[in-house]
Amino acid sequence: MNILPVLLWSDVFIWLLVLAGILMGVLSLRNPPLREAWRRAGRSRAGMASATVLAVFVLVGLLDSVHYRPALESRDGERTVYAVEVLSLLDAALTPLRMRHEKTYSAPLATHAFAKESVEIRMEDGGVRTTREFPRLKYGGAHLDGDAAQVVSDVVKRVLIAGIFAALIFAGVSLAVAGGLARRAGRGVYRMASDIWCGRTGFAWNAVLLTFGVLLFVALPLAALCVDYHALGTDKVGQDVLYQVLKSVRTALVIGLVTTLVTLPLGVLLGIVAGYFRGWLDDAIQYLYTTLSSIPGVLLIAAAVLMMQVVIDTHPQWFDTAAERADLRLLALCFILGLTSWTGLCRLLRGETLKLRELEYIQAAQAFGVADLRILMRHILPNLMHIVIIALVMDFSGLVLAEAVLSYVGIGVDPTMISFGTMINNARMELAREPAVWWSLSAAFVFMFTLVLAANLFADALRDAFDPRMG
Repeated sequence: MNILPVLLWSDVFIWLLVLAGILMGVLSLRNPPLREAWRRAGRSRAGMASATVLAVFVLVGLLDSVHYRPALESRDGERTVYAVEVLSLLDAALTPLRMRHEKTYSAPLATHAFAKESVEIRMEDGGVRTTREFPRLKYGGAHLDGDAAQVVSDVVKRVLIAGIFAALIFAGVSLAVAGGLARRAGRGVYRMASDIWCGRTGFAWNAVLLTFGVLLFVALPLAALCVDYHALGTDKVGQDVLYQVLKSVRTALVIGLVTTLVTLPLGVLLGIVAGYFRGWLDDAIQYLYTTLSSIPGVLLIAAAVLMMQVVIDTHPQWFDTAAERADLRLLALCFILGLTSWTGLCRLLRGETLKLRELEYIQAAQAFGVADLRILMRHILPNLMHIVIIALVMDFSGLVLAEAVLSYVGIGVDPTMISFGTMINNARMELAREPAVWWSLSAAFVFMFTLVLAANLFADALRDAFDPRMG
Protein backbone atom coordinates (compact mmCIF):
# COMPACT_ATOMS: atom_id res chain seq x y z
CA MET A 1 0.00 0.00 0.00
CA ASN A 2 1.12 3.56 -0.70
CA ILE A 3 -0.41 4.78 2.54
CA LEU A 4 -0.81 3.43 6.07
CA PRO A 5 -4.11 4.56 7.66
CA VAL A 6 -3.66 6.18 11.07
CA LEU A 7 -6.55 6.48 13.52
CA LEU A 8 -6.03 9.12 16.19
CA TRP A 9 -8.23 9.20 19.26
CA SER A 10 -9.46 12.67 18.38
CA ASP A 11 -10.51 11.35 14.96
CA VAL A 12 -12.62 8.71 16.69
CA PHE A 13 -14.38 11.30 18.84
CA ILE A 14 -15.02 13.64 15.92
CA TRP A 15 -16.56 10.98 13.70
CA LEU A 16 -18.60 9.62 16.60
CA LEU A 17 -19.97 13.11 17.15
CA VAL A 18 -20.85 13.32 13.45
CA LEU A 19 -22.72 10.02 13.67
CA ALA A 20 -24.44 11.22 16.86
CA GLY A 21 -25.53 14.38 15.05
CA ILE A 22 -26.95 12.36 12.17
CA LEU A 23 -28.78 10.09 14.63
CA MET A 24 -30.14 13.11 16.47
CA GLY A 25 -31.42 14.50 13.17
CA VAL A 26 -33.21 11.24 12.36
CA LEU A 27 -34.79 11.11 15.82
CA SER A 28 -35.83 14.75 15.54
CA LEU A 29 -37.69 14.00 12.31
CA ARG A 30 -39.69 11.32 14.14
CA ASN A 31 -40.51 13.59 17.09
CA PRO A 32 -43.20 16.17 16.16
CA PRO A 33 -42.24 18.82 18.80
CA LEU A 34 -38.54 18.61 17.91
CA ARG A 35 -39.34 18.60 14.19
CA GLU A 36 -41.39 21.76 14.58
CA ALA A 37 -38.64 23.40 16.64
CA TRP A 38 -36.08 22.69 13.93
CA ARG A 39 -38.49 24.11 11.36
CA ARG A 40 -38.68 27.32 13.36
CA ALA A 41 -34.88 27.37 13.45
CA GLY A 42 -34.83 26.83 9.69
CA ARG A 43 -36.90 29.99 9.18
CA SER A 44 -34.27 32.12 10.89
CA ARG A 45 -32.13 33.89 8.30
CA ALA A 46 -29.32 34.69 10.70
CA GLY A 47 -29.38 31.13 12.04
CA MET A 48 -29.23 29.49 8.63
CA ALA A 49 -26.54 31.87 7.40
CA SER A 50 -24.40 31.03 10.44
CA ALA A 51 -25.18 27.31 10.01
CA THR A 52 -23.83 27.52 6.44
CA VAL A 53 -20.59 29.05 7.69
CA LEU A 54 -20.32 26.42 10.43
CA ALA A 55 -20.88 23.67 7.85
CA VAL A 56 -17.84 24.89 5.91
CA PHE A 57 -15.70 24.85 9.06
CA VAL A 58 -16.94 21.35 9.91
CA LEU A 59 -16.13 20.14 6.39
CA VAL A 60 -12.56 21.44 6.74
CA GLY A 61 -12.29 19.76 10.14
CA LEU A 62 -13.54 16.43 8.81
CA LEU A 63 -11.07 16.48 5.93
CA ASP A 64 -8.36 17.07 8.49
CA SER A 65 -9.60 14.12 10.59
CA VAL A 66 -8.74 11.35 8.12
CA HIS A 67 -5.05 10.60 8.73
CA TYR A 68 -2.47 8.39 7.07
CA ARG A 69 1.28 7.89 6.75
CA PRO A 70 2.64 7.93 3.18
CA ALA A 71 5.00 5.20 2.02
CA LEU A 72 8.63 6.07 1.44
CA GLU A 73 10.36 5.20 -1.79
CA SER A 74 11.73 1.67 -1.78
CA ARG A 75 13.19 -0.73 -4.30
CA ASP A 76 11.23 -3.61 -5.75
CA GLY A 77 11.03 -6.52 -3.35
CA GLU A 78 11.93 -4.48 -0.27
CA ARG A 79 9.57 -4.11 2.64
CA THR A 80 7.45 -1.00 2.47
CA VAL A 81 8.56 1.65 4.94
CA TYR A 82 6.18 4.44 5.91
CA ALA A 83 7.07 8.00 6.79
CA VAL A 84 7.00 9.15 10.38
CA GLU A 85 5.01 12.24 9.41
CA VAL A 86 1.23 11.84 9.74
CA LEU A 87 -0.79 13.61 7.05
CA SER A 88 -4.51 14.10 6.45
CA LEU A 89 -6.77 14.51 3.45
CA LEU A 90 -6.62 18.26 4.02
CA ASP A 91 -2.83 18.11 3.89
CA ALA A 92 -3.06 16.24 0.59
CA ALA A 93 -5.43 18.85 -0.83
CA LEU A 94 -3.17 21.66 0.37
CA THR A 95 0.11 20.06 -0.69
CA PRO A 96 1.32 23.17 -2.58
CA LEU A 97 0.76 25.35 0.47
CA ARG A 98 2.29 22.78 2.81
CA MET A 99 5.44 22.17 0.76
CA ARG A 100 6.27 25.69 -0.45
CA HIS A 101 8.38 27.08 2.40
CA GLU A 102 10.20 30.38 2.17
CA LYS A 103 13.17 31.42 4.31
CA THR A 104 11.20 33.64 6.67
CA TYR A 105 8.48 36.28 6.72
CA SER A 106 6.84 37.52 3.55
CA ALA A 107 3.83 39.81 3.34
CA PRO A 108 0.56 38.74 1.68
CA LEU A 109 0.91 38.51 -2.12
CA ALA A 110 4.57 39.61 -1.86
CA THR A 111 7.26 38.64 -4.34
CA HIS A 112 10.16 39.61 -2.07
CA ALA A 113 11.03 38.73 1.51
CA PHE A 114 9.96 41.03 4.30
CA ALA A 115 13.46 41.59 5.73
CA LYS A 116 16.62 42.67 3.96
CA GLU A 117 19.54 40.29 3.59
CA SER A 118 23.18 40.73 2.69
CA VAL A 119 23.67 39.85 -0.96
CA GLU A 120 27.00 39.63 -2.77
CA ILE A 121 27.07 41.19 -6.25
CA ARG A 122 29.92 40.51 -8.65
CA MET A 123 31.27 43.63 -10.36
CA GLU A 124 32.41 43.87 -13.99
CA ASP A 125 36.03 44.15 -12.89
CA GLY A 126 35.79 40.82 -11.04
CA GLY A 127 35.36 42.27 -7.59
CA VAL A 128 32.55 41.49 -5.17
CA ARG A 129 30.33 44.12 -3.55
CA THR A 130 28.09 43.34 -0.58
CA THR A 131 24.77 45.11 -0.37
CA ARG A 132 21.53 44.71 1.58
CA GLU A 133 18.29 44.23 -0.30
CA PHE A 134 14.98 42.37 -0.19
CA PRO A 135 15.66 38.96 -1.80
CA ARG A 136 13.23 37.36 -4.19
CA LEU A 137 10.94 34.68 -2.75
CA LYS A 138 11.52 31.14 -3.91
CA TYR A 139 7.85 30.47 -4.66
CA GLY A 140 5.80 33.64 -4.18
CA GLY A 141 5.34 35.31 -7.57
CA ALA A 142 8.10 33.20 -9.13
CA HIS A 143 6.06 32.88 -12.35
CA LEU A 144 6.57 36.61 -13.02
CA ASP A 145 10.29 36.09 -13.73
CA GLY A 146 11.33 38.89 -11.43
CA ASP A 147 9.01 41.53 -12.87
CA ALA A 148 7.35 42.84 -9.71
CA ALA A 149 5.50 45.51 -11.70
CA GLN A 150 3.16 42.82 -13.05
CA VAL A 151 1.93 41.78 -9.62
CA VAL A 152 -1.07 44.10 -9.48
CA SER A 153 -2.30 43.26 -12.98
CA ASP A 154 -1.75 39.53 -12.40
CA VAL A 155 -3.63 39.59 -9.08
CA VAL A 156 -6.54 41.57 -10.56
CA LYS A 157 -6.75 39.18 -13.52
CA ARG A 158 -6.85 36.11 -11.28
CA VAL A 159 -9.46 37.64 -8.97
CA LEU A 160 -11.70 38.62 -11.89
CA ILE A 161 -11.51 35.18 -13.51
CA ALA A 162 -12.18 33.48 -10.17
CA GLY A 163 -15.06 35.90 -9.56
CA ILE A 164 -16.62 34.95 -12.89
CA PHE A 165 -16.37 31.25 -12.04
CA ALA A 166 -17.85 31.95 -8.60
CA ALA A 167 -20.77 33.79 -10.22
CA LEU A 168 -21.42 30.90 -12.62
CA ILE A 169 -21.32 28.33 -9.81
CA PHE A 170 -23.58 30.47 -7.65
CA ALA A 171 -26.08 30.89 -10.48
CA GLY A 172 -26.05 27.16 -11.20
CA VAL A 173 -26.58 26.17 -7.56
CA SER A 174 -29.34 28.76 -7.12
CA LEU A 175 -31.09 27.51 -10.25
CA ALA A 176 -30.75 23.90 -9.09
CA VAL A 177 -32.27 24.72 -5.68
CA ALA A 178 -35.13 26.66 -7.26
CA GLY A 179 -35.75 23.85 -9.75
CA GLY A 180 -35.79 21.17 -7.05
CA LEU A 181 -38.20 23.14 -4.86
CA ALA A 182 -40.38 23.97 -7.86
CA ARG A 183 -40.73 20.29 -8.81
CA ARG A 184 -41.60 19.38 -5.24
CA ALA A 185 -44.23 22.13 -5.00
CA GLY A 186 -45.53 21.73 -8.57
CA ARG A 187 -44.84 25.35 -9.46
CA GLY A 188 -42.81 27.26 -12.00
CA VAL A 189 -39.09 27.75 -11.52
CA TYR A 190 -39.26 31.53 -11.99
CA ARG A 191 -42.03 31.92 -9.41
CA MET A 192 -40.20 29.68 -6.95
CA ALA A 193 -36.99 31.68 -7.42
CA SER A 194 -38.95 34.84 -6.68
CA ASP A 195 -40.37 33.26 -3.51
CA ILE A 196 -36.89 32.18 -2.40
CA TRP A 197 -35.30 35.60 -2.72
CA CYS A 198 -38.33 37.37 -1.25
CA GLY A 199 -38.28 35.08 1.80
CA ARG A 200 -41.66 33.47 1.18
CA THR A 201 -40.45 29.88 1.69
CA GLY A 202 -40.70 27.82 4.87
CA PHE A 203 -36.91 27.53 5.00
CA ALA A 204 -34.50 30.47 4.81
CA TRP A 205 -33.08 29.46 1.44
CA ASN A 206 -32.25 33.06 0.59
CA ALA A 207 -29.90 33.35 3.58
CA VAL A 208 -28.24 30.00 2.81
CA LEU A 209 -27.71 30.84 -0.87
CA LEU A 210 -26.50 34.36 -0.15
CA THR A 211 -24.00 33.08 2.43
CA PHE A 212 -22.90 30.35 0.03
CA GLY A 213 -22.34 33.01 -2.63
CA VAL A 214 -20.26 35.18 -0.31
CA LEU A 215 -18.13 32.18 0.64
CA LEU A 216 -17.65 31.33 -3.02
CA PHE A 217 -16.57 34.87 -3.87
CA VAL A 218 -14.02 34.71 -1.06
CA ALA A 219 -12.76 31.14 -1.45
CA LEU A 220 -12.31 30.93 -5.24
CA PRO A 221 -10.22 34.12 -5.64
CA LEU A 222 -8.18 33.06 -2.62
CA ALA A 223 -7.61 29.64 -4.18
CA ALA A 224 -6.63 31.24 -7.50
CA LEU A 225 -4.07 33.45 -5.78
CA CYS A 226 -2.64 30.58 -3.74
CA VAL A 227 -1.51 28.80 -6.89
CA ASP A 228 1.46 31.14 -7.32
CA TYR A 229 1.40 33.44 -4.28
CA HIS A 230 1.28 33.27 -0.52
CA ALA A 231 -2.12 34.90 -0.30
CA LEU A 232 -1.93 35.54 3.46
CA GLY A 233 1.86 35.71 3.69
CA THR A 234 4.28 33.44 5.54
CA ASP A 235 5.40 33.20 9.17
CA LYS A 236 8.82 33.31 10.83
CA VAL A 237 9.89 29.92 9.44
CA GLY A 238 8.42 30.62 6.00
CA GLN A 239 5.28 28.45 6.33
CA ASP A 240 2.17 29.61 4.52
CA VAL A 241 -0.26 31.37 6.90
CA LEU A 242 -3.38 30.25 5.00
CA TYR A 243 -2.31 26.64 5.49
CA GLN A 244 -1.88 27.29 9.21
CA VAL A 245 -5.32 28.83 9.74
CA LEU A 246 -7.02 25.99 7.85
CA LYS A 247 -5.15 23.45 10.00
CA SER A 248 -6.21 25.36 13.12
CA VAL A 249 -9.88 24.73 12.35
CA ARG A 250 -9.72 21.07 13.37
CA THR A 251 -8.03 21.91 16.66
CA ALA A 252 -10.77 24.42 17.47
CA LEU A 253 -13.49 21.91 16.61
CA VAL A 254 -11.90 19.17 18.74
CA ILE A 255 -11.52 21.54 21.70
CA GLY A 256 -15.11 22.76 21.38
CA LEU A 257 -16.89 19.49 20.62
CA VAL A 258 -14.98 16.91 22.65
CA THR A 259 -14.87 19.14 25.71
CA THR A 260 -18.62 19.69 25.42
CA LEU A 261 -19.05 15.92 25.21
CA VAL A 262 -17.37 15.66 28.63
CA THR A 263 -19.21 18.65 30.12
CA LEU A 264 -22.71 17.74 29.01
CA PRO A 265 -23.31 14.47 30.94
CA LEU A 266 -21.89 15.89 34.17
CA GLY A 267 -23.79 19.17 34.01
CA VAL A 268 -27.11 17.65 32.93
CA LEU A 269 -27.10 14.66 35.29
CA LEU A 270 -25.93 16.47 38.42
CA GLY A 271 -28.04 19.56 37.76
CA ILE A 272 -31.29 17.63 37.31
CA VAL A 273 -30.61 15.30 40.23
CA ALA A 274 -29.82 18.22 42.55
CA GLY A 275 -32.91 20.20 41.56
CA TYR A 276 -35.37 17.30 41.56
CA PHE A 277 -34.40 15.26 44.63
CA ARG A 278 -33.08 18.16 46.77
CA GLY A 279 -32.11 17.16 50.31
CA TRP A 280 -28.64 15.82 50.97
CA LEU A 281 -28.03 15.11 47.26
CA ASP A 282 -28.61 18.77 46.46
CA ASP A 283 -26.31 19.85 49.29
CA ALA A 284 -23.54 17.48 48.18
CA ILE A 285 -23.71 18.57 44.53
CA GLN A 286 -23.83 22.25 45.48
CA TYR A 287 -20.79 21.78 47.71
CA LEU A 288 -18.97 20.04 44.86
CA TYR A 289 -19.52 22.67 42.18
CA THR A 290 -19.10 25.57 44.61
CA THR A 291 -15.73 24.20 45.71
CA LEU A 292 -14.66 23.58 42.13
CA SER A 293 -15.77 27.07 41.06
CA SER A 294 -13.77 28.67 43.87
CA ILE A 295 -10.48 27.31 42.50
CA PRO A 296 -8.91 29.63 39.88
CA GLY A 297 -9.64 27.87 36.59
CA VAL A 298 -6.37 28.72 34.85
CA LEU A 299 -4.29 27.42 37.77
CA LEU A 300 -6.28 24.19 37.96
CA ILE A 301 -5.99 23.61 34.21
CA ALA A 302 -2.28 24.50 34.23
CA ALA A 303 -1.56 22.03 37.04
CA ALA A 304 -3.48 19.23 35.32
CA VAL A 305 -1.88 19.89 31.91
CA LEU A 306 1.63 20.00 33.37
CA MET A 307 1.07 16.73 35.24
CA MET A 308 -0.23 15.13 32.05
CA GLN A 309 2.80 16.45 30.18
CA VAL A 310 5.09 14.76 32.71
CA VAL A 311 3.31 11.46 32.10
CA ILE A 312 3.70 11.87 28.33
CA ASP A 313 7.39 12.78 28.60
CA THR A 314 8.17 9.78 30.81
CA HIS A 315 6.48 7.28 28.49
CA PRO A 316 7.76 8.00 24.96
CA GLN A 317 7.29 4.34 24.04
CA TRP A 318 3.53 4.91 23.94
CA PHE A 319 3.78 6.88 20.70
CA ASP A 320 4.96 5.88 17.25
CA THR A 321 4.72 9.41 15.85
CA ALA A 322 4.79 12.99 17.11
CA ALA A 323 1.19 13.40 15.91
CA GLU A 324 0.00 10.72 18.35
CA ARG A 325 1.84 12.46 21.19
CA ALA A 326 0.29 15.83 20.33
CA ASP A 327 -3.12 14.22 19.95
CA LEU A 328 -2.98 12.73 23.45
CA ARG A 329 -2.14 16.12 24.94
CA LEU A 330 -5.03 17.65 22.99
CA LEU A 331 -7.47 15.08 24.35
CA ALA A 332 -6.07 15.53 27.85
CA LEU A 333 -6.71 19.26 27.55
CA CYS A 334 -10.28 18.56 26.38
CA PHE A 335 -11.02 16.31 29.36
CA ILE A 336 -9.43 18.76 31.79
CA LEU A 337 -11.49 21.63 30.39
CA GLY A 338 -14.60 19.46 30.49
CA LEU A 339 -14.10 18.47 34.12
CA THR A 340 -13.64 22.10 35.15
CA SER A 341 -16.35 23.80 33.07
CA TRP A 342 -19.54 21.86 33.89
CA THR A 343 -20.40 23.89 36.97
CA GLY A 344 -22.19 26.72 35.18
CA LEU A 345 -24.52 24.40 33.28
CA CYS A 346 -25.16 22.36 36.42
CA ARG A 347 -26.13 25.45 38.44
CA LEU A 348 -28.44 26.67 35.66
CA LEU A 349 -30.21 23.32 35.22
CA ARG A 350 -30.59 22.92 38.98
CA GLY A 351 -32.46 26.22 39.20
CA GLU A 352 -34.72 25.38 36.26
CA THR A 353 -35.45 21.91 37.67
CA LEU A 354 -36.42 23.44 41.03
CA LYS A 355 -39.05 25.49 39.20
CA LEU A 356 -40.29 22.64 37.02
CA ARG A 357 -40.78 20.16 39.89
CA GLU A 358 -43.29 22.56 41.48
CA LEU A 359 -45.54 22.62 38.42
CA GLU A 360 -48.93 20.95 38.73
CA TYR A 361 -48.45 18.23 36.13
CA ILE A 362 -45.19 17.13 37.80
CA GLN A 363 -46.84 16.97 41.22
CA ALA A 364 -49.80 15.10 39.70
CA ALA A 365 -47.43 12.52 38.23
CA GLN A 366 -45.79 12.10 41.62
CA ALA A 367 -49.19 11.73 43.31
CA PHE A 368 -50.15 8.97 40.84
CA GLY A 369 -46.99 7.07 41.75
CA VAL A 370 -45.08 7.57 38.48
CA ALA A 371 -41.44 6.55 38.93
CA ASP A 372 -38.96 9.37 39.45
CA LEU A 373 -36.82 8.21 36.53
CA ARG A 374 -39.82 8.32 34.18
CA ILE A 375 -40.73 11.82 35.37
CA LEU A 376 -37.16 12.99 34.80
CA MET A 377 -36.95 11.50 31.30
CA ARG A 378 -40.47 12.33 30.11
CA HIS A 379 -41.22 15.69 31.73
CA ILE A 380 -38.13 17.34 33.21
CA LEU A 381 -35.43 16.68 30.60
CA PRO A 382 -37.54 17.58 27.50
CA ASN A 383 -38.40 20.94 29.06
CA LEU A 384 -34.70 21.61 29.68
CA MET A 385 -33.47 20.63 26.22
CA HIS A 386 -33.61 24.20 24.91
CA ILE A 387 -31.24 25.27 27.70
CA VAL A 388 -28.95 22.31 27.04
CA ILE A 389 -28.77 22.99 23.29
CA ILE A 390 -28.13 26.70 23.80
CA ALA A 391 -25.47 26.00 26.44
CA LEU A 392 -23.91 23.43 24.11
CA VAL A 393 -23.35 25.97 21.34
CA MET A 394 -22.41 28.84 23.64
CA ASP A 395 -19.87 26.69 25.49
CA PHE A 396 -18.36 25.73 22.14
CA SER A 397 -17.62 29.40 21.46
CA GLY A 398 -16.14 29.92 24.90
CA LEU A 399 -13.94 26.85 24.64
CA VAL A 400 -12.52 27.93 21.27
CA LEU A 401 -11.52 31.22 22.87
CA ALA A 402 -10.22 29.41 25.97
CA GLU A 403 -7.87 27.29 23.84
CA ALA A 404 -6.46 30.45 22.27
CA VAL A 405 -5.82 31.98 25.70
CA LEU A 406 -4.30 28.79 27.17
CA SER A 407 -2.02 28.25 24.18
CA TYR A 408 -1.02 31.90 24.40
CA VAL A 409 0.23 31.39 27.98
CA GLY A 410 1.91 28.08 27.08
CA ILE A 411 -0.42 25.53 28.72
CA GLY A 412 -2.63 24.74 25.75
CA VAL A 413 -2.08 22.30 22.91
CA ASP A 414 1.27 20.77 22.03
CA PRO A 415 3.63 23.33 20.43
CA THR A 416 3.93 21.09 17.36
CA MET A 417 0.16 21.26 16.79
CA ILE A 418 -1.17 24.19 14.80
CA SER A 419 -4.00 26.12 16.46
CA PHE A 420 -5.30 29.66 16.64
CA GLY A 421 -3.71 30.00 20.08
CA THR A 422 -0.25 28.89 18.94
CA MET A 423 -0.46 31.19 15.92
CA ILE A 424 -1.31 34.14 18.16
CA ASN A 425 1.43 33.15 20.61
CA ASN A 426 4.04 32.93 17.84
CA ALA A 427 2.98 36.26 16.35
CA ARG A 428 2.74 38.34 19.54
CA MET A 429 6.42 39.31 19.63
CA GLU A 430 6.44 40.28 15.98
CA LEU A 431 4.06 43.19 16.51
CA ALA A 432 6.97 45.04 18.12
CA ARG A 433 8.95 44.92 14.88
CA GLU A 434 9.26 47.99 12.70
CA PRO A 435 7.38 47.58 10.44
CA ALA A 436 5.11 45.15 12.29
CA VAL A 437 4.38 41.62 11.08
CA TRP A 438 0.59 41.77 11.30
CA TRP A 439 -0.74 39.18 8.87
CA SER A 440 -0.33 36.01 10.94
CA LEU A 441 -2.16 37.47 13.94
CA SER A 442 -4.81 39.04 11.71
CA ALA A 443 -5.51 35.80 9.84
CA ALA A 444 -5.90 33.82 13.07
CA PHE A 445 -8.15 36.53 14.53
CA VAL A 446 -10.42 36.74 11.46
CA PHE A 447 -10.92 32.98 11.15
CA MET A 448 -11.46 32.52 14.90
CA PHE A 449 -13.81 35.51 15.03
CA THR A 450 -15.84 34.12 12.11
CA LEU A 451 -16.14 30.69 13.75
CA VAL A 452 -17.17 32.08 17.16
CA LEU A 453 -19.58 34.63 15.68
CA ALA A 454 -21.28 31.98 13.56
CA ALA A 455 -21.64 29.71 16.60
CA ASN A 456 -23.14 32.52 18.69
CA LEU A 457 -25.67 33.51 16.01
CA PHE A 458 -26.64 29.88 15.56
CA ALA A 459 -27.12 29.59 19.34
CA ASP A 460 -29.44 32.60 19.29
CA ALA A 461 -31.53 31.00 16.54
CA LEU A 462 -31.75 27.74 18.48
CA ARG A 463 -32.79 29.61 21.62
CA ASP A 464 -35.67 31.29 19.81
CA ALA A 465 -36.73 28.00 18.21
CA PHE A 466 -36.43 25.59 21.14
CA ASP A 467 -37.43 27.73 24.09
CA PRO A 468 -41.14 26.97 24.65
CA ARG A 469 -41.64 30.42 26.18
CA MET A 470 -40.49 32.07 22.93
CA GLY A 471 -43.22 30.37 20.88
